[in-house]
Amino acid sequence: MSDSSKWMKHFGAVSLAAWAAILCVGIAAPAAAQKLPASAAAPEGGAPDSSPPRYSSAKGTLIIPQSSTRQAIPKGRHLAAHTNIQIFLPHALGPSETPPFTGMSYETPASLACHYGFVATAQAPNCNPNSTTVTPTGGSGSIAIVDAYDDPQAAGDLAWFSLQFGVPLPSTAQFQVVWALTAASSCYGNGYVPTDPTGDWEVEESLDIEWSHAMAPNATIYLVEACSNVDADLQQAVLVAANLVKCGASHIDPNTGALGACPSNSTGAGEISMSWGGDEYAAQTTLDSCAQLDDSCFEAPHVVYVASAGDSPGVEYPSTSPNVVAAGGTTLRRSQTTGNFLEETPWVSAGGGQSAYEARPVYQSSVAGIVGAYRGVPDLSFDADPYTGVWVYDTFQVAGAADSTWMVIGGTSVAAPALAGIINRAGHFYVFTSYELSEIYDYQHITTTYTDIATGYCGFYMGFSGVAGWDFCTGVGVPRGYVGK
Repeated sequence: MSDSSKWMKHFGAVSLAAWAAILCVGIAAPAAAQKLPASAAAPEGGAPDSSPPRYSSAKGTLIIPQSSTRQAIPKGRHLAAHTNIQIFLPHALGPSETPPFTGMSYETPASLACHYGFVATAQAPNCNPNSTTVTPTGGSGSIAIVDAYDDPQAAGDLAWFSLQFGVPLPSTAQFQVVWALTAASSCYGNGYVPTDPTGDWEVEESLDIEWSHAMAPNATIYLVEACSNVDADLQQAVLVAANLVKCGASHIDPNTGALGACPSNSTGAGEISMSWGGDEYAAQTTLDSCAQLDDSCFEAPHVVYVASAGDSPGVEYPSTSPNVVAAGGTTLRRSQTTGNFLEETPWVSAGGGQSAYEARPVYQSSVAGIVGAYRGVPDLSFDADPYTGVWVYDTFQVAGAADSTWMVIGGTSVAAPALAGIINRAGHFYVFTSYELSEIYDYQHITTTYTDIATGYCGFYMGFSGVAGWDFCTGVGVPRGYVGK
C-alpha cells in the first residue's frame, strides 16, 4: 500500500457520483420541507404569476459559531486558529429542489459566476439567483483545503451541494480527504484525526470544499485535516497540502510518520486555501524552514496560498504574510422585490488594515502611499456578508441551527476557497504566490479585470473607507473575469 493510500480516507470504489445517487433518494424530502414565500409560489390554478415576485424581508437567525470566536492559545504556542464563518438561517426558506431556485436571493454558484463575469449569460447584469443557472466550468491541477479536525460527511455533503446547483460531480479521484497524521502532529499515536465536538469546523470544511469546487469543478480537491486548530498541527497540514498539490502524494512515511518531500521533478501546481487565522505574532516573520507556522511555510513552488482576512476589524495571520493572497469581504446588495443586483460595497465586518510585523512587499509598491512601510490587507475580495451570503450544505448540527442542513454562510471563509478556485480556473499557476500577487496589483486599475469597490466603509469605528483604487476594506476590489488572476 502506498503512503498516500494509507493516509487517505477513501470511500471504497464508489465514486462521488454514486454517493450522490444514493443521496438523491432523500433529497426531495428536505427540499420540499422548506416552504417558499406565498408570493413566490404559483397562484391558485397553477399558472405562474407574471408580476415580479415580492420577497418578504430576510427574517432569520444570525449565528456566530464557537469556532469563529477568539481561541485560547495553549502554553508554548503562538496561535490557536479560529474559523471565519457566520451563519444566517432564513426562517422557513431553503433552495428549491431544481433550478430555477425561485424564492431566494442568497447566492448560488451560478449567480456569483454571472456576477463576477466567469460565465456568459442573458441574466447579466442582474445575475438573479432565482433564475441564473449557468455554473462555472474548467479548472485543473489541485486545490488543497487546510482545516482542523475531521469531517466524516465531507464527500456526501459535496455531492448533495453539487446536485442541487448543477455543478459537475467530482469523481473519487477528484476529491480526497487526507489526514495530516505526521509524527509531529498531536494525534499521530491515535491513528486518526478527531472530529470537532462542536460541529463548527465541519461546517467550515463543507463550505470550503463546496465553493472551491464550484469555482473550479475540474480541479482535484484535497481536504487536508489537521489534528487541531493549534499552529503546530496546522503547520503540518500546510506542508502535507503542499506535497499533495505539487506531486499528488502526502509523502508521510507509513512506518515512522516522517514527512518527506516531493521528488525534484514534480510538476504539479495549484492552490492552498486557509479560511482560518489568529492574532499576529513576532515569530511569524522568522525564516526557519517552516519549523513553526511562519512565513516560510508558504513558499512551496508552483503553489499559490490564499487565506481569509478575518471577520472583524483589524488583521490576522496568516493572511498578513507576504507569501499569501489575503481574501477580504464585500456585501452584495439585491432588490428585495426582484432579487436583482443593486450594488456591491465593503462588508463592514471584514478584516483589513496594516500588519504590525510584515514589511511592505515589493508588489505593494504601487500602494505605498496608503499602506506605508508595512504589509496592507486585503489583496482581493469576494461576497462575504452573511446577510447576502452563499448556500452551503452540511449534515453536522451547529449549536443554534438544529435540523438545518442548508445554511446561508458568510464571512471571509467564503472568500478564501472561492478565490482559490477562481485563481485555479484562471490557469496561470505561477511559480510563487508573490508572482500571483504581482499580477493582481499590476491589473488593479483595469476595469475589465477588477471591479473597484469605491463606496462604503469598514474597520475600527468604521474608520476605513472604500475609495477609488486600493483600500483597506476590499484591496484592489473584486474579480471580473479570469484575466489578471
